[in-house]
Amino acid sequence: MAEVCGQVLLGSGLTVLSHPLMYIKVLIQVGHEPLPPTLGRNLFGRQVYQLPGLFAYAKHIIRIDGRAGLFKGLGPRLCAGTIGTVVHSKVVQVTQDSKVLEKSHQTHGLPQEMIARSCATIVTHPFHVITLRCMVQFIGRETKYSGVFDSIITVYREEGILGFFAGLIPRLLGDVLSLWICNLLAHLINTYAIDDSMSHTGEIKNCSQAMTGFFASMLTYPFVLVSNIMAVNNCGLAGGLTPYASVYPTWVDCWKHLSREGNMSRGNSLFFRKLPAGKTYAVDQKRFF
Repeated sequence: MAEVCGQVLLGSGLTVLSHPLMYIKVLIQVGHEPLPPTLGRNLFGRQVYQLPGLFAYAKHIIRIDGRAGLFKGLGPRLCAGTIGTVVHSKVVQVTQDSKVLEKSHQTHGLPQEMIARSCATIVTHPFHVITLRCMVQFIGRETKYSGVFDSIITVYREEGILGFFAGLIPRLLGDVLSLWICNLLAHLINTYAIDDSMSHTGEIKNCSQAMTGFFASMLTYPFVLVSNIMAVNNCGLAGGLTPYASVYPTWVDCWKHLSREGNMSRGNSLFFRKLPAGKTYAVDQKRFF
């Protein structure tokens, strides 16, 4: 129990520190570009037109909502993190004690971790949806989602139970695929690239694990993008409706549209953001078409 409490406290602290970054990333993911392109320099020192990066975007939010504006949606996100940690820990404990998954331990605990992570994702997804909608309200200056309990009532009244799980399928697929890629790459590296006789084997394995995690997150980013867009799609907020955003019947339609437009990596980088090829910036809608 003490270990779980420590994980919750550590996770909560990291959540608070990283929240402004996630807030800006989400606004970029849904296509909101409040600032026009500016002339800057790329990594090679060449002058190019760029989209505003993390700090310019943060200054824009602070100018409108103050410093506290960078922490919209923090409450439900903290709830999601706390509940997710507890659920994950409990599921891992149950599966470890269960004889049904005894054979799973022979595969480095992959099915066990996959089940635990999936359960945590499903249970916390309603809070994730509320978090995203609190953030996207910035676009239309709405106050529809103001608190955790009020937001729960709003979602249930307007969309029913299914509204709490908007965008769940691509998020689950991304989590499972990311975990599978991480374990596969880690197994290959530890088996064929690292010799137990080598010095600092533990440090090398930890480094390889971090690298595989980063690589997996890059590969599965489109699932995160589609999930976040579908969580706010057609929910009554300006950021999820035309003309600010396209309305998608299913997450597959969203995937196809983003792929066709070349936007599968939108929001993946917060620095040195290049202009979308063949797009025109619309000042009124504050997005590219």
